[in-house]
Amino acid sequence: MQKMSQYRVAWWRRRLGRPLARLVLGALFYILASIKITGRENVPRGKPYLVAINHVSIFDPPFAGVFWPEQVEVMGAVEVWSKPGQNILARLWGGIQVHRGEYDRVLFDKVIAALESGRPLLIAPEGGRSHTPGLRRAKPGIAYIVEKTGVPVLPVGIVGTTDDFWHKAIRGRRPRLEMHIGRPLTLPPVEGAGAERREARQANADLVMRHIAGLLPEEYRGVYADTAIFPA
Repeated sequence: MQKMSQYRVAWWRRRLGRPLARLVLGALFYILASIKITGRENVPRGKPYLVAINHVSIFDPPFAGVFWPEQVEVMGAVEVWSKPGQNILARLWGGIQVHRGEYDRVLFDKVIAALESGRPLLIAPEGGRSHTPGLRRAKPGIAYIVEKTGVPVLPVGIVGTTDDFWHKAIRGRRPRLEMHIGRPLTLPPVEGAGAERREARQANADLVMRHIAGLLPEEYRGVYADTAIFPA
């Protein structure tokens, strides 16, 4: 990896903020929902990697972050840091703020620095919430990050975090939330230049999504329904 600026997490977030968030939100999720998590054994603890999730609603990142086997850095839309309720968790946990729809060199520098510091990073390759279960086509950003860092990608399929989750939960229905962690992927090298390089990055981003699709039920596979790669 090419050395870049250092990435630091405040000591109080590592020792206090994040453990508190995991404890409180974890208990809340267990009270409100039926939880199922598979594939924890696939996590290469203590090493840098990307956690690639499907992104249906605002519940996905907190659910994945709270129940992930180790502390993970999170990318989130910059608006989250100013929205009532959401901003409390965002400031407690910390993370990398994303200006969606813009190319942000500073953002990529932070992401790469976080991985270079040895930290795992959670990312939603679709680039934002879908609001419906079906997967949308990935943005090529995840492939660019892997190209620059060489880290593996863990595909993760999340089920049950639809926009109506909260309404079901507070009515005592205890909807089922699932997180299925796949095996680490090593993406093929990106070669060529110009359009050829862009196509190779998109192909790698699609490859990640195809593995995520293979961890999801049929109604969640969306545009990757016919090309899903199922766990061996």
